[in-house]
Amino acid sequence: MAILEPFFPWIAIAATVSVFVGLQARRGVPTDLLFILGAAFVTAVGIITPEEAFRGLANPAVVTIGALLVVAEGLRRTGVLDWVGRHLLGSIKTERGALLRLLATLLAASSFMLNTAVVAMMAPVVVDWCRRRQISPSRLLLPVSYLAILGGTCTLVGTSTTLVANAILDSEYRQRQLEDNQLAVTLGEDSPELARRRRFTTASKPMTLFEIGRVGLPCALVGATFLFLLAPRLLPNRTDMIEQLGEQRREYLLEMHVQRECPLIGQSIELAGLRHLPGLFLIEIDRDGEVLTPVSPHERIHAGDRMVFTGVVSTIVDLEKIPGLVPAADSTFEFQPTERHQRRLTEAVLSRTSPLIGTTVRKANFRHLYNAAVVAVHRNGVRLTNKIGNIQLEPGDTLLLQTRDEFVSAHRNSRDFYLVSSVEGWQPRLHHKATLAAALAIALILWLVIGMWPGLEGLVGNFSSPALAATTIAALMVATGCLRVADARASIDIRIILTIAGALGLGHALLSSGAATMIATAMVDVIGDHPYLLLVAVYILTVLLTEAISNNAVAAMLVPLAIAVAWEGGYNPRPYIMAITLAASLSFMTPIGYQTNLMVMGPGGYRPVDYARCGTPLAIVIGITALILIPRVWPF
Repeated sequence: MAILEPFFPWIAIAATVSVFVGLQARRGVPTDLLFILGAAFVTAVGIITPEEAFRGLANPAVVTIGALLVVAEGLRRTGVLDWVGRHLLGSIKTERGALLRLLATLLAASSFMLNTAVVAMMAPVVVDWCRRRQISPSRLLLPVSYLAILGGTCTLVGTSTTLVANAILDSEYRQRQLEDNQLAVTLGEDSPELARRRRFTTASKPMTLFEIGRVGLPCALVGATFLFLLAPRLLPNRTDMIEQLGEQRREYLLEMHVQRECPLIGQSIELAGLRHLPGLFLIEIDRDGEVLTPVSPHERIHAGDRMVFTGVVSTIVDLEKIPGLVPAADSTFEFQPTERHQRRLTEAVLSRTSPLIGTTVRKANFRHLYNAAVVAVHRNGVRLTNKIGNIQLEPGDTLLLQTRDEFVSAHRNSRDFYLVSSVEGWQPRLHHKATLAAALAIALILWLVIGMWPGLEGLVGNFSSPALAATTIAALMVATGCLRVADARASIDIRIILTIAGALGLGHALLSSGAATMIATAMVDVIGDHPYLLLVAVYILTVLLTEAISNNAVAAMLVPLAIAVAWEGGYNPRPYIMAITLAASLSFMTPIGYQTNLMVMGPGGYRPVDYARCGTPLAIVIGITALILIPRVWPF
């Protein structure tokens, strides 16, 4: 391929542009596939080696992202996030009050956790609250995404974009140090050129934990203020989303048993939040044989109470998230916390040939026949008011069962049932591991803060590695039983990993081929000797590209460009590096610009115009703030 070497810069640029065009021309094409193909092409041509092309898969930033997703899943599966949700929005009754509570919480949480993980955790909490208060999720979910994005720029570990940018800086810094040492042998230690290069190399060193927050935090505060004051006027109010969250689904009759460790004991029905759950009605409370009906909202909950509800599946799932409140189906089957992770919620419709027809739930002996327990019963057209155990089963009854993993495959074709299917979105909570999971998450935050505190990096050695901290805590989540190995693997989004790896390969091709230097030279020649105008141009270019493609990919490819622009112009590279890192991290105007925007699109019922209406003025306000502060914090 030596004959093509003079054309390597243009080939690298063409490959990168092709990926961008492909993303816009074919919306259905997976982002990770395009970037992997782009990296493979520049490798096949000979611009970079196979080792350089796939080095991104072992990049510490990629490892950190994967590990943090595992930690987030551990917090979800142990019920820590449910606890946070109940305490965060449980007592709030208004949309403005909920937004105010979310402001501080999301900014703080996403500063030390990946914002994608924060949105994945908080979106169900917000949707549940909206369902209870009959408020459209479209009023809150987009601010959730925007606040997580803003909070992610307050520290190095808040977003995958800063981690990717820092990984590029680390690689470039080590390479420049090596080149400087070689130049010292050639030119001598007293060479002015060597001194200039070393100053530039020092200015290109990796970021510390809170460095980007010197501008990121003010931007976050400005953005949060904008969202609180102006976003309610710009956000849609999709009333059809309220209807989708409503009660137009089959209702089940179920009993819940209040265990001694339940945190609701001593609270009234109203205060415990059991009165406003959508699609749910508390029929009666059985207290030591005494039946309380109708149930007053001021009635206090006692240990041992058996509550009889009629409600929809999604609300039954909500009830099971509360520690110490369990279905009163079969105590030997339900109550053992060490086996909760093996349970699944399954719906089954009884056939006419089922041997259970005519028997009561109590006498059906589901545990012996199917290794399952009846949680709730639905009979089409009839609102059941009897207790679960006394219901006489009929053909066509829909049973909500707690089963083992293999139940669906084992009984899908059974003559005992017309239909067997798992309940989507339901997973058992390991409440007995919640304290341990929370402690591990706190340990991770302390580890990151101590290990990356300015001035301590050199003292703690490898201890300061975010990848080491995140993978260690993720491994402990699995080792201590907070998360199963299979669930940990499933929580890692391979699309993110491959996209970043491919983008890193393309970014390296732009640099090693000389394309980045060529583009930088052209920018300096066009704009001239105006460092601030160059900064504005770099920032706007990054914003536009980020809104069109993956933010991580843009950061991976433009950070080398920022370094090249600064070198060609003879400027401090720090403001340009930070401009690209911030601009690539702050995407508000399109749903595809940042993954969290895409995550809330479906649940919020958003359309692309909603992002443009609310996100464009927010992006302008944040851009002005950043471009005012960057040169003051990192002078040219």
